[in-house]
Amino acid sequence: MTMKKILITGASGFTGGYLSEYLHSQNKFEIIGTYRSERSLLNSPVKEKIQFKKIDLIDPQSVFNLMREIKPDYIFHLAAASSPSESFKDPLKTFQTNVNAEINILQAMQKNNLLRSKILIISSCEVYGYVKPDDLPVNEMTQLRPSTPYAVSKVTQDYLGLQYYLAYKLQCIRARPFNHIGPRQSSRFVVADFSRQIAQIEKGKKEPVIHVGNLEAKRDFTDVRDIVKAYLLLIENGIPGEVYNIGSGISHSAKEILDILLERSSCKITIKINPDKMRPSDMPDIICDNKKLIDLTGWKPEIPLKQTLADTLDYWRNIV
Repeated sequence: MTMKKILITGASGFTGGYLSEYLHSQNKFEIIGTYRSERSLLNSPVKEKIQFKKIDLIDPQSVFNLMREIKPDYIFHLAAASSPSESFKDPLKTFQTNVNAEINILQAMQKNNLLRSKILIISSCEVYGYVKPDDLPVNEMTQLRPSTPYAVSKVTQDYLGLQYYLAYKLQCIRARPFNHIGPRQSSRFVVADFSRQIAQIEKGKKEPVIHVGNLEAKRDFTDVRDIVKAYLLLIENGIPGEVYNIGSGISHSAKEILDILLERSSCKITIKINPDKMRPSDMPDIICDNKKLIDLTGWKPEIPLKQTLADTLDYWRNIV
């Protein structure tokens, strides 16, 4: 049987690394991953396992040449500026990075006549933005009310996938993952940030004070190792033109997350609100309605939240 050829953009990143590991473990794919910086590749857990190509996805000709060379069966488009909070600092860069790269990929697919190739476009639950309490849990038909520049860029990516499906019949499947967490995630994100600070305190590298933002905000957290399994199921079984939520169906406040992590530490730690960690806007709660995905694929998250948090804290204990 001929092995399917897979292209993963952003394969050296957090989710890209886990997806690459998972696909490699299946022993049935030829995997090519893109990366942007040597530093990200240096830290990649799969740098010896898959083929990597350094490419600037903002350069149309480079992307066209890559598609012409590889002619992938499956494309997982993960590369993106991924921080909602940092998007407030440079909204233009966030928008250009996320939107321009995807346009170049879709244009390259169309111009290379890759009409049988499937592409999974990674949108985000952030597209739902300010969700009304009556709309919880959020399904794929919920009104989009994006509240960050990052979210607006993800709405654009999401709808570009729909547009290229409608206009050119490209096999675009859209995924809206809710918050995914786990070891190796950047400390720009809340669970990793809490874990890093606790690990630093335990080793005496920081005063016993943990600095936090809004602890009341509630999010639907899923282990990244479960998320990437959903990605493969969607690209294999998803209906082109459709969009699918991925999440646990349960929301937890940042305070709940912090309390679980603090329970795993023997240190006495004081909590201090830091205004710099507050977003200009922040939705109070979001919960994923994952019925559409489950009905299609049977996917369900397998790793308990407490296990994910323990693994993440242990990861930071090993590197700080």
